[in-house]
Amino acid sequence: MGYSRDELIEAVSAQMPAKRWQHTQGVMESAVKLAEQYGADPEKADLAAILHDVAKYWPIEKLKDVLEEHQSSSELLLYNKQLWHAEVGAIVANHDYGITDLEVLDAIRYHTSGRIGMTLLDKVVCLADYIEPGRDFPGVNNIRKLANDSLEEGLLAGLDSTISLLVSRREIIFPLTVLARNDLIKQLEANS
Repeated sequence: MGYSRDELIEAVSAQMPAKRWQHTQGVMESAVKLAEQYGADPEKADLAAILHDVAKYWPIEKLKDVLEEHQSSSELLLYNKQLWHAEVGAIVANHDYGITDLEVLDAIRYHTSGRIGMTLLDKVVCLADYIEPGRDFPGVNNIRKLANDSLEEGLLAGLDSTISLLVSRREIIFPLTVLARNDLIKQLEANS
């Protein structure tokens, strides 16, 4: 990696409002705790958490340009723009910050949508994004409670809350999120 952790923090924090940086710090803290609890690599969890929202506050046109330039999933462009920053974040982490670890890049890429066959690190970063201490939305305390006992149960509750919110707003649901949810249910059933 071409950047030290401190340099990376400085570069990333400069690209977002202070409140979003506080969120990122909460995700970093939560991701490391979850990684330690469930056996993922805490350093990779910290790195992915630092970068997970690096492109969150970029203008929509810039996000679109990066997605088109890197020929990322054109399907993604058909869905909610709130999903775009995750894919762009993985691209930026690789191209601008020299992150080459595919596991870290994928944890950034799938932190909003999930995916089928999520890795341990994917699950840790995605769940940390839901439960970081600054989050305050209906059901978050239940998600936190579930996360204490099961990474998969906590993440399933998080995805359920996202899907329920989108349904209540009559918004389109990104299919990968539904597939990720279904895959988690299969994993939980297989382990019960």
